[in-house]
Amino acid sequence: MGPHPAVAAIRLAVRRVLHDILTDHAPDHLLDRTSDRERTAGRASGRDRAPDSVPGGPSRAPLVLVACSGGADSMALASALAFEAPKLGIRAGGVTVDHGLQPGSGLRADEVVLRLTELGLAPAESVVVSVGRDGGPEAAARAARYTALDTAAERHGAAAVLLGHTRDDQAETVLLGLARGSGTRSLSGMAAVSGGPGADRRYRRPFLHLDRQTARKACMVQSLPVWDDPHNADPAYTRSRLRHEGLPALEKALGKGVVEALARTAQLSRDDADALDAWAGRAEASVRDAAGLLECAKLYALPPAVRRRILRRAAIEAGAPAGSLFARHIEEIDRLITGWRGQGAINLPGKVVAQRQGGRLVIRQG
Repeated sequence: MGPHPAVAAIRLAVRRVLHDILTDHAPDHLLDRTSDRERTAGRASGRDRAPDSVPGGPSRAPLVLVACSGGADSMALASALAFEAPKLGIRAGGVTVDHGLQPGSGLRADEVVLRLTELGLAPAESVVVSVGRDGGPEAAARAARYTALDTAAERHGAAAVLLGHTRDDQAETVLLGLARGSGTRSLSGMAAVSGGPGADRRYRRPFLHLDRQTARKACMVQSLPVWDDPHNADPAYTRSRLRHEGLPALEKALGKGVVEALARTAQLSRDDADALDAWAGRAEASVRDAAGLLECAKLYALPPAVRRRILRRAAIEAGAPAGSLFARHIEEIDRLITGWRGQGAINLPGKVVAQRQGGRLVIRQG
């Protein structure tokens, strides 16, 4: 008799992602296999060497970390990783981030590390972070968390970090993007694969096509203890209100299937946004003069969706923080091109200034 359907679903999702990670690290993996042949030949000829002394020994197996809060989604992910990774010759570890925002957070982090260790994950560690205030409590905690995960991944030389975001999380992210009016990229939600500093494909989200209930069920049938973060039910947080009030109201008004529809919208929007980003990347060189300045007349000739992507990229390159650069900022810059009436400079986040000078758009630190 096979595993419970919920357990089978999470394991299959993780197995697929681990295969992708092995494909991304194919050169090292092939070296491992070549080394195995070399060691076999060496033993046959009496020239065997210690495994760690040859290229592709056990230390060369890729390491995959799971980011685990102790909640049902990430505990289900950790259990699936612990089950699947050894079968593929992958080392598996776990990291929990202690945000220090609740009493007893350190003790809970220690409990999560113990659970990860009991699953057989190594390394298993807790990282304490200091959460700032920029962008609000949720954004600040997220920024601190990803910084900690990036640091842990680099310290351990991890090939990837798995995150437990589900289809329900994706639906919430799409609705939050819709409320901000931030455009197609915001509606595309979370990517199944995304990057950290110097690692374009570090983060993997195996559960984006699975609902939250599947992860919780998998924990229950495996008798995995889970921790329900009280912040997830606190109406002071926007995502919590959306989860417990907004989405249920939408399902009541529109019927079941809203979450699935929003997740499909995310994928369709991501495909469109990727295509437009690629177009903007190719077009950018053609709208700059010999000095590298953006020419307003050439920008005006581009489709608005392409032009605004070039403007956003230019603002970020000048020092504007991407997380603080909203659609209204780009629209104001765009009016320097499409609605030029001699207006003055526009102040952007990060002390960046955009202004029109002699038919050129100049974006720089003020």
